[in-house]
Amino acid sequence: LTYNQSLSLVTDLYQITMAYGYWKSNNMDKESVFHLYFRNNPFQGGFTISCGLEYVVDYLENFKFDQSDVDYLATLTGNDDKPLFEKGFLDYLVALDFACDVDAIPEGTVVFPNEPLLRIKGPLIQCQLLETALLNIINFQTLIATKASRVVLAARKEPVLEFGLRRAQGIDGGLSASRAAYIGGCTATSNVFAGKIFGIPVKGTHAHSWIMSFDTELEAMQTYAKSMPNNCVFLVDTYDTVQGVKNAVKVGKTLKKNGFKMAGIRLDSGDLAYLSGEARKILDDNGFQDVSIVASNDLDENIINSLKEQDAKINVWGVGTKLVTAFDQPALGGVYKLSAIREKDGEWQQKIKLSEQSIKVSNPGIQQVRRFSAKSENMGDMIYDITSNIGDEPTMIDPLDSTRRKVFTKDTDYVDLLVPIFREGKKVYNLPDINSIRDITTKNLDKFYSGVRRFVNPHQYTVGLEQSLYEVKNALIMKLRQKK
Repeated sequence: LTYNQSLSLVTDLYQITMAYGYWKSNNMDKESVFHLYFRNNPFQGGFTISCGLEYVVDYLENFKFDQSDVDYLATLTGNDDKPLFEKGFLDYLVALDFACDVDAIPEGTVVFPNEPLLRIKGPLIQCQLLETALLNIINFQTLIATKASRVVLAARKEPVLEFGLRRAQGIDGGLSASRAAYIGGCTATSNVFAGKIFGIPVKGTHAHSWIMSFDTELEAMQTYAKSMPNNCVFLVDTYDTVQGVKNAVKVGKTLKKNGFKMAGIRLDSGDLAYLSGEARKILDDNGFQDVSIVASNDLDENIINSLKEQDAKINVWGVGTKLVTAFDQPALGGVYKLSAIREKDGEWQQKIKLSEQSIKVSNPGIQQVRRFSAKSENMGDMIYDITSNIGDEPTMIDPLDSTRRKVFTKDTDYVDLLVPIFREGKKVYNLPDINSIRDITTKNLDKFYSGVRRFVNPHQYTVGLEQSLYEVKNALIMKLRQKK
């Protein structure tokens, strides 16, 4: 019911009222450029993982107002109880065909504040109408992919299973969170729908209710083993954890005799460091050295890191609520800002948004991000205007501290991060499969100094503006402040 229809009204009303204003004033076809970016790394971290582009592509390929959309808009009224929108505007919306150029940083790429994740270029009215949906998609999936990558880093290459569907923000939130968590590095999900839609591996055995539905814990485990001998990870903390492990061992021995293997036990409460140690002893003493100990119970990267420091004997991590809800930071805070505009066949006019807070002053121009590297380690990211001649040895300036400058020599390796996705509304980008995107995340993180990945007081990776863009921005700031 919710999604079996046009999604063009997945937007804020003010996008449509502005679109109406552009139409009424005959400004709808002005060529414009918008950038989608964020201002701070989430979780007080040192990096962010870009995510959500596949959803963006799907949304844009299907962007179209249908008759039911405009029929609804026709019911909206203003303060005078008269229709908000003229019929001519609603007819215009129905006839509207997506015709923008879109460039984006591929999913799984490590990104940083103020770098455009998306660049949208096209008719002003279209660019404006896309804002809310694009922010909704990119903000959430980027946030969850980043959280997942932090959890995976804390687990130190041990498998992390995403178990968050029941605590996720609705069905769509659960689905997109499972996708983003896998891209961030999780190895599997409990979300069967995500497995079907995206091809993510799914994992799961039984819950406490299974154990409680039998007279004894041992009977419950024995019955499960008979029912599904090739999928046995026993939850051992329903009554007494140590006794639960002993019961699992009994059942594991029966499985072994019948040619099957107990894959693991799961701890879901209590002192996980202590109990995992006790469980490991019991398992090892009974010949189950290869049986995994899975832990859950409101885990996140900080708790996992602490358990690692305590030498917990856990080797598979089930992470749910705090991952799919980004528990300690509910939103990425991405923004979408106009940076250039021009009349037909005219000159580009660069635009910025001013603020009393320096961090909220936007960057002008038609932006690209150039990532420089040496000896397989990234050195810095430079934001530049593609209409400028930046030369062979560009200078990068920290926009918040002009004394911090870096010159890149002409023999320095680099890659431009934004790649073409749509041209005049037609897709020109081949979407990679989800496993390839997940590999991009891992390979990208490996190319940064380890301090960038640190959880506490992370190293600040160098990001700045190319010198001419920095100068243009300052000139615009001065000009606009004088107007005040």
